[in-house]
Amino acid sequence: MSETFDIIIRNAAVIDGTGAPRVRADVGTRADRIVRIGDLAAERAGREIDASALVAAPGFIDAHTHDDRMLLSDPAMAPKVSQGVTTVITGNCGISLACSPALSASIPPLDLLDSDGEWFRYPRFEAYRDALAAAPAATNAACLIGHTTLRAATMARLDRPASARETARMRALAGQALAAGAIGISSGTAYAPAAAATTQELIEVCRPLAGTRGLYVTHMRNEDERVLEAMDETFAIGRALGVAVVISHHKCVGKANHGRSGETLALIERTRAQQDLGLDCYPYTASSTVMQSGRAGQATQVLVTWSKPHPELSGKTLAEAARALGVSEAQAIERLKPAGAIYFLMDEADVRRILAYPQTMIGSDGLPHDARPHPRLWGTFPRVLGHYARDLGLFPLETAVHKMTGLTAARFGLQDRGVLREGAYADVTLFDPLTVLDAASFDDPVQPAHGIHSVFVNGEAVWVHGQATGARPGRLLHA
Repeated sequence: MSETFDIIIRNAAVIDGTGAPRVRADVGTRADRIVRIGDLAAERAGREIDASALVAAPGFIDAHTHDDRMLLSDPAMAPKVSQGVTTVITGNCGISLACSPALSASIPPLDLLDSDGEWFRYPRFEAYRDALAAAPAATNAACLIGHTTLRAATMARLDRPASARETARMRALAGQALAAGAIGISSGTAYAPAAAATTQELIEVCRPLAGTRGLYVTHMRNEDERVLEAMDETFAIGRALGVAVVISHHKCVGKANHGRSGETLALIERTRAQQDLGLDCYPYTASSTVMQSGRAGQATQVLVTWSKPHPELSGKTLAEAARALGVSEAQAIERLKPAGAIYFLMDEADVRRILAYPQTMIGSDGLPHDARPHPRLWGTFPRVLGHYARDLGLFPLETAVHKMTGLTAARFGLQDRGVLREGAYADVTLFDPLTVLDAASFDDPVQPAHGIHSVFVNGEAVWVHGQATGARPGRLLHA
């Protein structure tokens, strides 16, 4: 019998990404598409996989990443494909590699993408897009343009609101990026380079989103005592433009705000009745970003993830770093900069409540260029599947998969992604539901997950039995 399919995944528990119950079936692919799902016992393929002990799911979509540079500098994308991720959403928190000026490496948090400045060489989105096309990565990517990046590209001083002329220039760059394939605009007004931006500045810079399917995605101005006020600003921007909004890595930080997710989720639910709104989160009680004294003051513990002047202190607690430097913790923060840190800020009950909210997508918010990254970079998706869904029973496995596939694809307008159905793209993750679990920890953060059997992107295997295959079938996706 001739080979009808390139790949047949046989006898898998198929979880299709819609939230529907799993079914036992074969999955047949040809080229970059799923051709048949059903009983393929009479068919043959060039490659056949016995998946009788495995779940076949759509490839996971990481709703919140800072992978702009990793797609080019480390295109195997091991931190992502090793946990089943086949598509990454980049350009979050107001920072993007595209549209950035050469001096961006000296501007936190843009330095999270590249602290040396080598990669800030894409002054237009078209240049970044073309670089991805010339050297594809193992995963697909859909890209946002950062408002902070636009500020850095157009303003000599970032500690003030933009002038009318600067705002117009940012708006023009944003419009060009959207026309060239960006899927939306992100902001990060919690960070100093964008903190002086007014609500009206954000609306005017994002004006090209109006009338398109592009999204406004935001690391809000505040996630602690003024979180409700920040949410109101976010919703107002979406209403002014008539566009969908995504709240990035939703959380309530600082001990005084633990438990407030009940309030924030209630506000989100009420607002969803009036406008298009989504959110993502990661499954940990610690955040990670640039070294900030304000954040350190709210945390029960701080870990140094990188330091340009003191790389030997990466992985140390802030207290240990201060002792090594012979200074106070406040002084150590200044001595370590430019630097990054992990902050233990959140309450586990809030994390579970936000994860369980039906509209919450899963995003890692991992920082791939930190010397000692937060374990979410390597462990987010298996942690949701293993720890929260299987072990804690926070939601069924089908719901967990939906939160990282179909829900995310629909929110970001990624056609024929995030679902296992005939005609969809062959982005597929096979995992063992009994053993899938994150292996990365705060002590040992660079560890591939357990239980991820095989990962396919556009019909090509990129991860098999614990190893990257070397294939680079990723594409730039548009809404």
